[in-house]
Amino acid sequence: RNWGYDGACPFAVQTGYGGGAAFKRLVDAAHRRGLAVILDVVYNHLGPEGNYLADYGPYFTDRYRTSWGAALNFDGPRSDHVRAFFIANAVSWLRDYHVDGLRLDALHGIFDFSAAPFLAELSEAVARLSQRLGRRLLLIGESDLNDARVLRPRALGGFGLDAQWSDDFHHSLHVALTGERGGYYADFSGVKDLATAYNEAFVYSGRYSAFRQRRHGGSAAGCPGRGFVVCAQNHDQIGNRMLGERLSALVDFERQKLAAGALLAAPFVPLLFMGQEYGETAPFLYFVDHSDPGLAAAVREGRRREFERFRWKKPPPDPQDPGTFARSKLNWDLRRAGRHAVLLDFHRTLLRLRRRTPSWSRLDREGTRAEADAARRLLRLERRGPGGGIVAVMNFSGGNRETGRLPPGRWRKLLDSADARWAGPGAAGPEAPKRRARLRPFSIAVYARDS
Repeated sequence: RNWGYDGACPFAVQTGYGGGAAFKRLVDAAHRRGLAVILDVVYNHLGPEGNYLADYGPYFTDRYRTSWGAALNFDGPRSDHVRAFFIANAVSWLRDYHVDGLRLDALHGIFDFSAAPFLAELSEAVARLSQRLGRRLLLIGESDLNDARVLRPRALGGFGLDAQWSDDFHHSLHVALTGERGGYYADFSGVKDLATAYNEAFVYSGRYSAFRQRRHGGSAAGCPGRGFVVCAQNHDQIGNRMLGERLSALVDFERQKLAAGALLAAPFVPLLFMGQEYGETAPFLYFVDHSDPGLAAAVREGRRREFERFRWKKPPPDPQDPGTFARSKLNWDLRRAGRHAVLLDFHRTLLRLRRRTPSWSRLDREGTRAEADAARRLLRLERRGPGGGIVAVMNFSGGNRETGRLPPGRWRKLLDSADARWAGPGAAGPEAPKRRARLRPFSIAVYARDS
């Protein structure tokens, strides 16, 4: 039981889950149901327990150090063999297990200052494999560097990955919903920055970050919407809170619906964290299962020190305690009852509308324009394209609000999170507004323009 980031043998499948044969059956079963499988792989460090690669070659370097231990040797002496080892590993998952793509963990922990970076070499190898197999294979990077080189084609000096995560979207949305401003959230203003994230993908594209105490990021100009994975929750943003609270524990039901609408209206690839779609209430805590008592104690102490500055009266949950893992399990029965069932239906309806509405389903940024009224905590997102386009209006305030003028055209309402159908207080605006839309507190309404 752990988060999966302490791997020591990159080519091995954990036997506790059935080993390689069982994993192949899982991938095949998903494919029969029309589901792609993307595997999370860690090429920035290896786990501290059972890690023997250093005994066989120069896999590690003391030139750099990651937050999790020794860095892998991707640009030092005898690094060609190290790079070949991890590229072969990526190819193995895609070729032998029929996985459809890889999510590359923490790109900022892959240190490589060579003229031909490991990530570019990896994407080139995957592109060759994709052509040979005749099926599309994806590489998605987890990166908070706000660096468009991750997506830029290799011919233009980039790494050539298909997509990367955009933490700025999550942070802006989280602040708009919760008002939290601690830690890295101090860099974000909420509604105004959320509009910037819709328009530019990166909020920090060279501006000063008070949290980092330096300028951060670069422009994402020219990068399509399909190149960015965005979320309202994910394992890191929940699990790295001391008590592992999900959004459902931090905001009310209306704001959970608003979060879903804000996420699924974006011109990016949306990520839903497990259980988010029905408002799971169990926390997602940090848990490990080390056999070395000394290592378990070190992890426990490290976790305690990490949260000292928050001045909590109680220590964080013990990561090694089996009960910490048990508390993090999903309660699938919730999705069948009460507001949990309503929230699940709301997500399904949003996804259905997104899929069926051409201007909504497009993963480009050219037809996207967001405007924020920060003082009134209002946001308007316009998605122009085939079929006349859509407008999503969002109220992040606790009062009733009337928006500014809608763009010219005849508009009809597709969805309003305040409707009684969604266990809301009742929609405030008409089904076919002529000039302005009216919104209940913490709600989102989506309108389509007749072509």
